[in-house]
Amino acid sequence: MAFLGLGVLGEAGVKLAQGMVPTAPLMGGIGLLALAVNTCVLLFLWRHRGDDVNMRSAWLCSRNDVIANLGVLLAAWGVALTGTSWPDVIVGLSIAILFSLSAVQVIGAAARQLRQAAAGP
Repeated sequence: MAFLGLGVLGEAGVKLAQGMVPTAPLMGGIGLLALAVNTCVLLFLWRHRGDDVNMRSAWLCSRNDVIANLGVLLAAWGVALTGTSWPDVIVGLSIAILFSLSAVQVIGAAARQLRQAAAGP
């Protein structure tokens, strides 16, 4: 998740630096398809989200994907409305922050679990 967050951050920076304006209809179409698929995955993982740190991580990734898909749809609407790349850049930065915060949560939970295992019963 941390690397994905950094990748999204880098992509937002490149788009901003190059002044690229994404194609709003393409963004919207792909965003809708991805939202449908990721929502199904999220629903499958819902009851297992608290099983262990691995399932929690998988659930957080799926949740983040759904949120990111909604953000992409919002950005597509914003790009279509303004004709600029700023909505895409803002949503991209927000997604990077979301994935980074989730990565910190998972790393913290894994570290606690390792400390508990090392301490023994």
